[in-house]
Order: sequence, then structure tokens, then C-alpha cells
Amino acid sequence: MARTASPEPSRSALSDEADDYMSMTIIEPTQPPQKETYTQRRIRKQREAERKSQHHVKPSASLSTAIPMTSKGFQMLSKLGYTPGSTLGAAGNKNATLEPVMVEMKDDRGGIGLASEKKRKLREAFEEKELGEKAEEGSFRERVAREREEKRTEGQVVGAMKVLEGLEEDTEDGAAENRKKQKVNVLYRGLARQRQERERERRAQYDLHQSLSRNPAYEEDEEDDRLAWGEEEEDVEEEDEELEAFEKLEPRKRLKRLVEVLREKYWYCFWCKCRYGDESMEGCPGVEEDDHD
Repeated sequence: MARTASPEPSRSALSDEADDYMSMTIIEPTQPPQKETYTQRRIRKQREAERKSQHHVKPSASLSTAIPMTSKGFQMLSKLGYTPGSTLGAAGNKNATLEPVMVEMKDDRGGIGLASEKKRKLREAFEEKELGEKAEEGSFRERVAREREEKRTEGQVVGAMKVLEGLEEDTEDGAAENRKKQKVNVLYRGLARQRQERERERRAQYDLHQSLSRNPAYEEDEEDDRLAWGEEEEDVEEEDEELEAFEKLEPRKRLKRLVEVLREKYWYCFWCKCRYGDESMEGCPGVEEDDHD
């Protein structure tokens, strides 16, 4: 088979391609899209909102005005017996309306009933928040009242301890010796411990003050050296399980035990603040605090 020779490009085409770099057209470099600023975005959204509002004005305006008599719709209704100012349908229909059903235009893309669902959720969240605030307020008030009552009861326990201690010191012999031997009644043993601790702290502060204000030329004797180096034996507090068990009780239970001991042993009413002549305690309203109101 004879080969067909391909047509050679014309000289003018070659010259155009060769001289293309000599073209005077200037191609602008492509620039990346600029990021929209806050002001530009605000203006764009404002314009979009205006366009949407203008779009919805026309339907609302057309629905608010009556159809003209020249329209085809009015002419069709007239042929069916409609007269301006009357209702559509049967003449005896009491539920017929004079005004057409108004159309509410939706501005968002939510489905039908979404707005009412949102309102319901908001209402439930608001009611739940109100209930939570009321519960917190009630629990706070209850806690404050409970703490106030416990503090008042603790004060009454201390008062009952002092009364019992005073009565036993007046009636028993050798009460001071018993305290040294740790035979103090457990009902007011805590008061004795507190006094010992306060006395120990007072003595420590006094010794510290004396050591700071002492003359440098003063020569300490051997007794002072023993005190300074801690060679003198100190009273070591032993663990008192009986006292710990008593102090673990609730303030109301401790107060009840103290009041019972005062009545049974000394015929003394803590609420009346009076000591009676015999165990019958005639004239005392009762054992509880509420009986003395």
C-alpha cells in the first residue's frame, strides 16, 4: 500500500507559534480568594435579610387587600352567587368566616411544628431550673437551721457539764484528787481535759516570754538546764477510750444523759435551773425542753 504523506503545517502557522511570546497581551496573575472580613460578612448578611424581607412583603400585602372586581377570580365567585360582604358556602352556615385564612410565611428551614417543640423544651428547661433553684434554696436553709440547732445543743451540753461538775465538787470529798487520778466523771471529763490543755499552753507561753526577756548575764542553774533540755518528766496524756466513745455521741444524746444524771442523782432540773428538795421534784413540768415552754 502506498503511504499517504501527512500535510505539513503552513509557514504562517509556524511563525505565529514562534512569535507568540512577542504578543502584547498581558495575562494577570490569578490571586487566591481573599478572606471575608467581619464588616463584609455583617453587611452581606444584612443585605440578605433585607432581600428576604422584601420577598415576603408582596404576599403579605396581597393577602391584606381584597381582590378587585375586575379579576377573574371575583367574576367566577360572582357567577356562583357571591356578593361583597357575604360569606362563602351555604347561607345558613354559622361557622362561615368573612376573612380568608391568613398565611404565615416561614423564614427558616425548620419543619412544621418545630417552633412549638422548641417552645416546649424551653419551657421545660425553665421549669426544671426553677425547681432546682428552689430545692437548693430549701436544702441550704435546712442545713443552716440544722447547724444552728447543733451549735445551740453543744452550748447546752457544756452548760450541763459545768452544772454537774459543780454539784459533784460540792457534794463529794476529794474531787481534786480524783481528777488527778483520772477518776473524773466521763460526763464532764472533757471540760477537765480542756482546762489542762489551756493551762499547759499558758505555761508554755509564759516560759517562752520569760526566756526572751531574761538578762543575758543571767546564769542558769542545773534545774533550768534540765527544763531546757526536756529532761524533766512531763505528764503524758493517755488515750481515754471511754471519753472518746462519749464524745462520738450526737450532742442531743449527750445532753439527754447529762440531764438524766442531774435529775436522778441531784434532783436538779437543767431546764428549770433549780434543785428540788426530793426525788419527786414536784413543780417541774417534765424532762424535755419542750415541756418547759
